[in-house]
Amino acid sequence: MIAGLMLLAILFLMALFAKLFRKAGPHEAIIVYGFRGTRVVKGRGTVIFPMIESCRCLSLELMSFDVAPKQDLYTRQGVAVTVEAVAQIKVKSDPESILTAAEQFLTKDDSEREGLIRLVMEGHLRGIIGQLTVEEIVKQPEMVGERMRSTCAEDMNKMGLEVISFTIKEVRDKNEYITNMGRPDVARIKRDADVAGAEAERDTAIKRAVAARESAVARAQADQERVLAETLSQTKQAEAQRDLEVKKAEYLQTVKTQQAQADKAYEIQANIMQQQVRGEEVNIHRVEKEQEVKVQEAEIQRRDRELTATVLKQAEFERRRIETLAEAEKQRLVIEAEGHASAIRAQGEAEADIIYRKGEAEAKALNIKAEAYQEFNQAAIIDKLLTGLPEVVKALAAPLSHVDKITIVSTGNGDAAGMNKITGDMAKMVAQVPALFETLSGMPISELFSKVRQIGDKTPKPDEKAKGAAPGAAQ
Repeated sequence: MIAGLMLLAILFLMALFAKLFRKAGPHEAIIVYGFRGTRVVKGRGTVIFPMIESCRCLSLELMSFDVAPKQDLYTRQGVAVTVEAVAQIKVKSDPESILTAAEQFLTKDDSEREGLIRLVMEGHLRGIIGQLTVEEIVKQPEMVGERMRSTCAEDMNKMGLEVISFTIKEVRDKNEYITNMGRPDVARIKRDADVAGAEAERDTAIKRAVAARESAVARAQADQERVLAETLSQTKQAEAQRDLEVKKAEYLQTVKTQQAQADKAYEIQANIMQQQVRGEEVNIHRVEKEQEVKVQEAEIQRRDRELTATVLKQAEFERRRIETLAEAEKQRLVIEAEGHASAIRAQGEAEADIIYRKGEAEAKALNIKAEAYQEFNQAAIIDKLLTGLPEVVKALAAPLSHVDKITIVSTGNGDAAGMNKITGDMAKMVAQVPALFETLSGMPISELFSKVRQIGDKTPKPDEKAKGAAPGAAQ
């Protein structure tokens, strides 16, 4: 309860203090008067004790109003003019000026205060206008404003005010003095302008005539130079056309020569490439034949081993079996009849000898057959090479069958020219075929033919085969 009452008391005191505390903004000043005398509060706050003190606010803002006397003002020349101006006035910021302004205007409203200030300003403006001429007022308004500020400064200080600016808005008169004031200058300027225009027209006409004359001279010279330039240009064009035609002819001749050389080189290169292709094909066929020969040799060796394993061994087994049987029969005959031992022994030996000779003959036949196989491989290779000779020649001549047109460029070097050159080249190509076969086989072609003759000599003739078969049959 006590705490609540204390809180209420504190709140009451704070509210009372807030009500008694007055604050002055930056645009105003508080004039405090009473028990502690008169003081100025500016830009801060103060406590106003009720019943013993009171306060009023004085605005420090800028005051702007028109200064336009209703009566005409007379200049030093006696010319009646009407002057309208704008003045900006404010209360000074120092405490003494604020107290002075408070003494003068604190109880007056804005309109009353502005009316008092306007009366003072109009009086000073009338005095200044009477000291000046119309020309000075019209042409030097800044000077009028400066005189107004300096003249009114003392009176404004007495009221705690200062003149911030004074600007003349308009100056006019009823007798058109200001309007006529510029006419002499306008006439003079117009006269000077007319004279300057006439002089300019005269100078322009002179310059135009000079320019026309110079233009005509320049045009005539230009025409002469143009004719001369056209003549030179046509001459140059004719020379250039002539040089162009000559160069075209030379270029066309060069192109045709190079085209003929290129065609000939292309044909030669095509033949060379075809020969290389045929050479590679021959090499491939040679490798294939070598592989076939190796396969045939392997097959012959296999057959030889097979014959050795089958025929010879069987013959040997058969001989041993027969010998064993003959020996057994011989022993049997010895045991059965010792008297017939010699006959039976002779008969057994004869049979064994027959069997032995038969097996030996079969073995020799197999060996001869194997040798014939070996000789036949080389002969087969030679035969293949010889039989392939027409195909190689045909392949060399095959490119000519695809030629649609042959252009012959003859240099006139004797007989080896024209179509004779082509047939001579073909004959030389055909003549090189034996050398190609010698390269592929690894031995001269004459030796190859001698091998063929040797193989032919080794091959038994039909009569010899019949003679050789007859003894075997007799056996």
